[in-house]
Amino acid sequence: MHAKNYRAVKGQSYTRKEFVKGFPPPKITKFTMGDTKTKFEYEAKLIAEEKAQIRHNSLEAARIASNRVLADKLVNNYRLDVHPYPHTILRENKMIFGAHADRLQQGMRRSFGKAIGTAARVRADQTIITVGVNAQGVETAKLALKRGSAKLPIPCHITVEKVQGEEAKTVA
Repeated sequence: MHAKNYRAVKGQSYTRKEFVKGFPPPKITKFTMGDTKTKFEYEAKLIAEEKAQIRHNSLEAARIASNRVLADKLVNNYRLDVHPYPHTILRENKMIFGAHADRLQQGMRRSFGKAIGTAARVRADQTIITVGVNAQGVETAKLALKRGSAKLPIPCHITVEKVQGEEAKTVA
């Protein structure tokens, strides 16, 4: 099936891994990258504009695209965090096409489907990716998040906040 078929949030989330036999592990394995110990002045955030499910390979593609821009321009002077984790298990009822398929296939009888991947459910206004940078890296962080948002199936917007102790002040 197409990825767009899994974008909409429908029904209850299917997450009980102990009851599911043989589903592929999520492609995204790293959620924090860059310099994890340094406190940065600014925080750029990629925020979802509507609720949806984001597949694990889409999250991984967004992480790689964002990290590539940051690593090239800022070397190791940044911190990138991917927030949602793909808990929801996606299923597909495979259909057979071709000659004499009607003899083999049962149509919608026993149509529960097999696990084909995982997805993360996000709400509207939920932060998907956060990038911590200093003042000279703000434009690079915006560019990195723009490249990452192109890999996601939902519209997103970018905000930049100046971090002041525990509080954050919105800049752009």
